[in-house]
Amino acid sequence: MGILSGNPQDEPLHYGEVFALWSSLFAAKGALDGYQVYINHTGDKELKAFLKQVIQSSIKPAIKDLEQVLVQNDIQIPPTPAERPEADLEQIPIGARLQDAQIAYIVAADISAGVVACSQGMSQSIREDVGLLFGKLGAKKAKDGAALLQIMKDKGWLVPPPLHHDTKSSDKQQLCKMM
Repeated sequence: MGILSGNPQDEPLHYGEVFALWSSLFAAKGALDGYQVYINHTGDKELKAFLKQVIQSSIKPAIKDLEQVLVQNDIQIPPTPAERPEADLEQIPIGARLQDAQIAYIVAADISAGVVACSQGMSQSIREDVGLLFGKLGAKKAKDGAALLQIMKDKGWLVPPPLHHDTKSSDKQQLCKMM
């Protein structure tokens, strides 16, 4: 039996796992703080509900799970920002207020980067429990991203890149005949 056999929680973390776990926890705590600010800035009820749901069902459980693994392995955790109080949207000057579409784009980019980070954490993990944790976190992020994409489509906030329409199929057929 080698050092990496048996119960995964009894195996040591390697430096890549520690860095991925710590970085993910740091990012999750930053996202919690940022999303609370976005809630204060959004006037759209559906986006506000989405942000609150992501905090409760994705970010806070991720923070708890990541902290648990790090503490169990005697790794110091990053500081937690103070909870943001709810603010009155009307008290935020219009020029200083983030627009709902801007918030949606910022959160979409955050979710997308989180999915990539979870995939990277999962791929470098040799402890099964750590790899599965990153897989679980990434799946939640992907689900949140799909829900936000639908909101952005429904609200008309999504600006797609130029769409490709296959209008020159006859050109392709002629090219195939030439070959």
